[in-house]
Amino acid sequence: MNQILLLAGTVILICILTSRLTERLGVPSLLAFIALGMCFGVDGIFKIPFDDYSVSETICSVSLVFIMFYGGFGTNIKEARPVMAQAILLSTAGVILTAGLVGGFVYLVLKRPILESLLIGSVIASTDAASVFSILRSKNLNLKDNTASLLEMESGSNDPISYMLTVILTSMMIGQEISVPLMLFCQVFFGLAWGAIVGKAAVYALNRIDVTVTQGKTILVFSVAILAYALPAIMGGNGYLSVYLCGIIMGNSYIPEKRDLVRFFDVLTGVAQMMIFFLLGLLVTPSQLPEVFVPSLLIMIFMTFVGRPAAVSALLACFKTSLGQVGVVSWAGLRGVASIVFSIYAVLNEVSMEYNLFNLVFCIVLLSISTQGALLPWISGKFGMIDANADVWRTFNDYQEESPVSFIKIPVREGHPYAGHTFKEIVMPPDLLTVLILRGNETIVPNGDTRILAGDLLVAAGKEFEDRKNLTLREITVGKNDKWAGKCLTEIPVPQGTLIVMIERGSSTIIPRGDTVIQEGDLLVEAKF
Repeated sequence: MNQILLLAGTVILICILTSRLTERLGVPSLLAFIALGMCFGVDGIFKIPFDDYSVSETICSVSLVFIMFYGGFGTNIKEARPVMAQAILLSTAGVILTAGLVGGFVYLVLKRPILESLLIGSVIASTDAASVFSILRSKNLNLKDNTASLLEMESGSNDPISYMLTVILTSMMIGQEISVPLMLFCQVFFGLAWGAIVGKAAVYALNRIDVTVTQGKTILVFSVAILAYALPAIMGGNGYLSVYLCGIIMGNSYIPEKRDLVRFFDVLTGVAQMMIFFLLGLLVTPSQLPEVFVPSLLIMIFMTFVGRPAAVSALLACFKTSLGQVGVVSWAGLRGVASIVFSIYAVLNEVSMEYNLFNLVFCIVLLSISTQGALLPWISGKFGMIDANADVWRTFNDYQEESPVSFIKIPVREGHPYAGHTFKEIVMPPDLLTVLILRGNETIVPNGDTRILAGDLLVAAGKEFEDRKNLTLREITVGKNDKWAGKCLTEIPVPQGTLIVMIERGSSTIIPRGDTVIQEGDLLVEAKF
């Protein structure tokens, strides 16, 4: 166990440290996680033997549950509404059409049996939400015509159809007697029904039940995601469809402390993605990949330049979609972890095939992420789809909390320029509004004639600053005999682009000025821009 924990901690640390490098090189970070897994694998530097498909499927499937839940949770329906019909069409009929076209190519060109060909097409028919979300966010890919919302909703919701096709074709290939119409009905009906029931019930509970356990509501949502998958799954329903729908309902409803949920699932899904791609890289045997490289390359080329564009063009034609949007949506059909997980499902059910399905799909995913993922920003620019006025972060529910408004407090002490004046006599910043005055035990909602007194505490509302990546905070403790102790802020050499924005002194919080004297024991908060 100690060795496993050491490996897990080391891998996560390396993944975090290499993510900045991959961002600079323009390589999707998920590709680096796969490469890292291959380095640790049996043909890599550390030569760790690992070929347990069952354990891999369990870990990847559980991780995929939370990734899909958070994909739904983060989908902003308001932003996606103009393209919702297109997204639903692409995530259903588009997946089926892509699977059929790829299956036909495998059947006619690679000369494989029809069921085997359709199974290959079905496994790789869906696009990968984690890869699409990662590229859109990391590259700040602001696209025209709600294209980002279209890609997010389609990639987040098309895995269930691919999974259904995989289950049906796997059952047929192993000779299992099934009723395809009944299986489809159960998959869709129980998936939609339980997703809606669990999602609505969770929203009701979160708004009406007071959970006394620390971070209890976050833990409750964690359990909800598990239940949303498990309940329909044991009834023959599609758990992935259910958990995605549950996520959409919860993410687009009012939930208290939503920011805590966003932070938790950001971390959880981030670790899950690292773990999945590393594990898949560890599971694969690179020396076996040359056997499937040529068919993988042919399938990937057909799917990228013929299959996916044909399906997208046919389905979006009735919406009078621009050529640029069709081009970007076609190119953005990245394959990823879901396809590999579905291939493991087929392998575990002992489907007889000429090619090792896992290796075949692994190669296709590798080629897709490395080419389509890396070139997506460039392709978007070539099609003229970059919109300088758009903001891709607004297409996610976690772009901000329920409101972009933050509250600040303004203490009015003796000698303060506001003291003794009414609000209509003072000049405040135009985007700042005083909403409350706390005066002793009295709470006052002010108007223009309200007079401000010394000792008042003004509570003002203003727009929250959202571009956090360009602003970092650092704490500096002024210790004993520190050279800053006893000096004014104006006497301290502060590097360009930094500012002391707050001083914590005992139980007091001070917003400093140039003549503020720093004392021993102060905690300075330095902002770096």
